[in-house]
Amino acid sequence: MNALFALALLQDNTSTSTGVSPAGAAMGAGMMIVWLAVVLIMVISMWKIFTKAGKPGWAAIIPIYNLIVMLEIACKPIWWFILMLIPIVNIIIIIILLVEIAKRFGKGVGFAIGMLILPFIFYPMLAFGDSKYTPC
Repeated sequence: MNALFALALLQDNTSTSTGVSPAGAAMGAGMMIVWLAVVLIMVISMWKIFTKAGKPGWAAIIPIYNLIVMLEIACKPIWWFILMLIPIVNIIIIIILLVEIAKRFGKGVGFAIGMLILPFIFYPMLAFGDSKYTPC
């Protein structure tokens, strides 16, 4: 009985802590900053790619319209957007779309795979590199 009483005294049940560790909060904030930086890099890169292709840059920030503009840049029909709504088919369509965009800028299939796997590296390379867009 005395041991349980001593154990109860050792527990601090009057704490008002939320249970959030400062290290965990710092890691969460750090991850949020990294995520925002990647999003900003992608938006700026897509904006530049769109303007290189003669399309409006602001289209990069409009969610559905940016896919339609990417289809136009790749010289694919607009109705392919419907195919992007179908599971599994959309993966194939996006790969074809990225290959065509890379070809329009004078790049190969390897570059398109890079755009798929590491977009935060390859989109800025396409946007700020010396590649030129060749229209349809």
